[in-house]
Formats: sequence, C-alpha cells, structure tokens
Amino acid sequence: MNKFNLVLLSALFPLCLTCCKKNSQNVPAQNAVSVEITKKNHSWYYFSNLSYHNVDKPQHAPSQSLKPWTETLRISSANNSAEAGDNITAFAIVNRLGVLKFDGDSIFLSPDVTLFNDRTAGNLVFMGNIPIFSVYKSSFFNDTIIDPDYKNDDSAHLFLVQFDSTAKISYPLINSNNLTDKKNSEVTDFYWNGREWYCSIKTISDTKNEFSYVTFKPQIPLLAISPATASQSIFVSESDVDTFRKCKEQFEYKSAPERIKKLLAGFDTKLPFEITVKNAGGFSPRVYANEVIKSNEKELHATAILSQSWSAALFEDGTLFLEGALPGRHILRSGMPVAIRLPKLPTGYIYSDFVISGTTLYAAWEESSFYKTGRAGFLQVNLDRTLYSRLI
Repeated sequence: MNKFNLVLLSALFPLCLTCCKKNSQNVPAQNAVSVEITKKNHSWYYFSNLSYHNVDKPQHAPSQSLKPWTETLRISSANNSAEAGDNITAFAIVNRLGVLKFDGDSIFLSPDVTLFNDRTAGNLVFMGNIPIFSVYKSSFFNDTIIDPDYKNDDSAHLFLVQFDSTAKISYPLINSNNLTDKKNSEVTDFYWNGREWYCSIKTISDTKNEFSYVTFKPQIPLLAISPATASQSIFVSESDVDTFRKCKEQFEYKSAPERIKKLLAGFDTKLPFEITVKNAGGFSPRVYANEVIKSNEKELHATAILSQSWSAALFEDGTLFLEGALPGRHILRSGMPVAIRLPKLPTGYIYSDFVISGTTLYAAWEESSFYKTGRAGFLQVNLDRTLYSRLI
C-alpha cells in the first residue's frame, strides 16, 4: 500500500473502512472496521457504443482503443441535484452517448445519437434543479469539424443543452452562432457563477485558429430560450482571456469551504492534491490545490460534492470520504468523517467523478493513459449495506 493510503486510512480518522479481499492485509488503523465489498453490495458496469452493461471486473470489459478523452465513451461530468425528500436524483453526462439519470438504485440512460455523435459533452450544471451541459467539436481530433456542410451550417454548432428528465430528451438552448458572428466557431468551455456565463470560443479557419471570449446574461429565463430566439433573449458582451482565466483559476486549499477542510482534516497540509468542489444542484465548480513545497509525492486528484445534509470526496485511487446523513438515514458517526476504500482498480485505471443518489454511490472509472482513455464505466455501491448496517 502506498504512502497516500497509509496516511489517509491509518492516521487520520478513528474509523476507516477498507474494502479488501479476505486474504489481503487490513489497513493497520486504530479502532478500524473492515468492510468487505462483496457481490451483494456492488456492481460494475461498462459503456458500449449503444448502452451500459454489467461486467464482473473493469478489466474484463471489451477492449477499447485508447482515444483522446474528448472523443471516447466516458463519464465526463456528474453531480447531484439539490436535495428533495428522502431521495436525491443524480445525473452523469456520458461523452459520445447520452445522459445517465440515477434515482436511488435505479439507472436510466437517455442516449441521443444526433446530439452526442462526434461531439464532446460535459460541464454539467443546474438551473432550478434542471441539468444543463455543453457540447462542442474538438478541432484537434475531430475531422468532422472541417466538413464543408458542417462549417457552413450555423445551426449545427451547438453549445448549451438542457436535459428534460421527464421526457428523457436533450435539446439545445443556445448555439455558438448566438454568441459570435464568426463562422465555424465552437464554445469550447464556459464558467457560470449563477449570474453570468463566461465563454471561451474557438473559431477554425483554413489558415488559423482564433480564440475569443464573451459573457452573456439571459434577459428571460434561460430554460425558455432556444437557438431560434436566443439573439433577442440574451445580452452578449465582449470579454478577454484574463477575465476568463480568472473565472477558471485554481484557488489555494486554505480558502476551500470549511466543510471540505473538515471532511479532509488531518492530511490537507501533508500531501499535494487538487480537488474539484461542486455544490449539489449548483453552478460551475471550483478547484482548490494543496501545494506542498519540495514534496516528492505525486499530486492527487479528487472530486467533492457538498449537499445539504452530507458532503463527500472521492480520490482517483478509490478513497472515499463521507460525512453527514444520507437521505432518510441518521448521521454517520455523530458527524465524524468516515473513509471507505472502493475496490482496487487494475494498474492504468482510475476513479474520476461520482454521485450519491439516496444511499447508492455511483463512481465513474476509466482506463487512462495520459490524455487518452480506453475502457470506461461506473461502479454502483449500496451504502446501506456497506455503511449503515455496520455503523451507528
């Protein structure tokens, strides 16, 4: 076991939950409780070009050629909706495939070949608990961007998309041509602070690629806008690269939300890591970095969600931290953070994003090599059996 796991699981919390095989050595933590992940409380899934499928282990999923992350099937963004009652709906954007909706232990996929084919999808945010995400075509890896029919068709350059979870369809709200008059332009990234949308636009021509930046504000409710009405319904103003970078900047970990620092208390100044923090049902996330001068340790990556009654963070090696009360359940360990180790992935695989719907955890996994991704899918874990049946 590497130093990261020893520090996190042996020294930080009075209670550490470790998921390991019977013949594996338990983490030597004081007062530790060993929780074994079994077939009764977890399931693996992988993505194909058409859907998701059950598999016994990630490495047994059908091989996928390594492709740039913008072009491959993978969960590119995920988050919980805001809490409402005893269950929380959660969503995940599956690049090149569609939208996953999680409702407790029920999983619903809404594929959309027309919208997702040849496009990079991600950046999931919420407005009034309605999922919104963005799509674009990458000029680095996507040959369809230079197709004459596509270049000259303004309506094909989609940007902001709403997912209707009742009708199970995704439809465009704003296109790139609603934000710029330049032909063959793609909004490659955005940041939304709840008031304004800050956008980075890439324009591709035969001679050069050009970046420009704009901000826009809807003049009517955003969800009532369509690409046909957007020009009269949004106020667009020019911006610059410095403003956009300021929106996307990485903050020092010391300025992270107090709930995050409490969740990860004890190791925040010892190991270098960066953590992407989301609010359930919220706007664009913030990234915080804990830099350790002269550290020889590899920088670790994590994703966190702050919900009304719980907070959680998942590191790429599968170390999950959780505190609070899941919907309809009591507060774990009197409010103390709990750590659990998800099943160990094979070498070359990582955990990325996650959500918790009700008492079910969904953690995205992928086969990763630098900027390329191969096989990908998600892990489903029953936290009722894993945690609440063991803890009070």
